[in-house]
Amino acid sequence: MSATTKSLRSGELARLSGVSSDTIRHYERIGILPQSPRTASGYRMYGRDTVDRVRLVQRALQLGFTLSELSEILQVRDSGGVPCHRVLNMTEEKLRALERQIQELRRTQGYMRQLVRQWRVKLAHTTPGSKALLLHSLADNSVPRAKSVDNFRRRKKS
Repeated sequence: MSATTKSLRSGELARLSGVSSDTIRHYERIGILPQSPRTASGYRMYGRDTVDRVRLVQRALQLGFTLSELSEILQVRDSGGVPCHRVLNMTEEKLRALERQIQELRRTQGYMRQLVRQWRVKLAHTTPGSKALLLHSLADNSVPRAKSVDNFRRRKKS
């Protein structure tokens, strides 16, 4: 098998893995992908296994990993380290954060259901063509307010 059939240019890698060529270059710049060898004409060349790595990164991003975290993990792995315990701990924390978000979303859902019920009644008692001032009632202290979801809150390590 020749070197050309074993290697992919960045555009081919991008197409096969479902990301842009800019994403491939960015991943290389931040250490998600190792530095690629270049052809005499300057094209980056990647092994076919790099498609799986880019797909792994895309899936991990969907699960809440950051590019910085993935870069760290993959660099440890590439240098012969075993980041498995760190990956498990990070995933457990992401799961806990997701569970907190789901609880908060459920509270918000209940609050919105209550608002819809109240606003239906208010609209039913409002003369057609008159303002019901529905959004203004959100500022009214008598309407219970849902806690806002803070996606950026980090749990402190003990």
